[in-house]
Amino acid sequence: MRAGARPPRPSSHRPPSDPARRASPGDSPRALAASEKLQKVLARAGLGARREMELWIAAGRVTVNGSPAHVGQRVTARDRIQLDGRTVDHGRERGETRVLLYHKPAGEIVSADDPGGRPTVFDRLPRLRGDRWIAVGRLDFNSSGLLLFTTSGELAARLAHPRYETEREYAVRVSGTLDAEALRALSEGVLLEDGRARFASIADEGGQGRNHWYRVVLKEGRNREIRRMLAAVGYSVSRLMRIRFGPVRLPPGLKRGGFRELDPAAVAELIAAPGGEPSPARAPRRRPY
Repeated sequence: MRAGARPPRPSSHRPPSDPARRASPGDSPRALAASEKLQKVLARAGLGARREMELWIAAGRVTVNGSPAHVGQRVTARDRIQLDGRTVDHGRERGETRVLLYHKPAGEIVSADDPGGRPTVFDRLPRLRGDRWIAVGRLDFNSSGLLLFTTSGELAARLAHPRYETEREYAVRVSGTLDAEALRALSEGVLLEDGRARFASIADEGGQGRNHWYRVVLKEGRNREIRRMLAAVGYSVSRLMRIRFGPVRLPPGLKRGGFRELDPAAVAELIAAPGGEPSPARAPRRRPY
């Protein structure tokens, strides 16, 4: 460089942005405010609890903009997230979390679309603008009772995840009266094809003729679990109705096929204690079946 010459100015050209870097904007406060941790976004999309999402990310199942993701990575609504090669719909939740109580009748499937053309629980729900209802757990086609829906994928995953042992209470009509050996087995645990299952509690509710009612509580939600448990001890279920999910009870006045939205205070209570016991003040005054 000759004497008196100015040093060359640094080039304003920037190298192409790195997809993983775009998903982890650590320098700009504005970018941070617009981003969220990846595991939180996946949980809110209804894929599972945050801890489980962290394990999936660490196992290499998640990519962001085509690059392997890492736990704690921050993403925005513009980033393309894929789980096992499938794109995840991770639009940010709009407005406050809403929770709907639905009295499912028998003969409806808990799915937005059924290849067999059967009626679905979503057919009766109120329409949402820019949002969607997410079912919290399931009830099989022939079962009825309380089904919760929410606009929060994270809340739905947390309520349904076995880790939190959210109680589900059912009214079960059995063909016959359970003998002492059956009651003991159902309380201690019976072996099913997908593992051991037991009732947290079982109470005799009486009955007439051959049919007998029981009130049972489970802390998980496996497919057709109650029916399979009763079959394992030699009994069949003639009617099955869920009457409580966590702290939320089926309102006695809510007709089959009807729905009722929780007020904001009740939603906040559900978010704070998803696996909590029901409040005695909210217990139904009469049997809802």
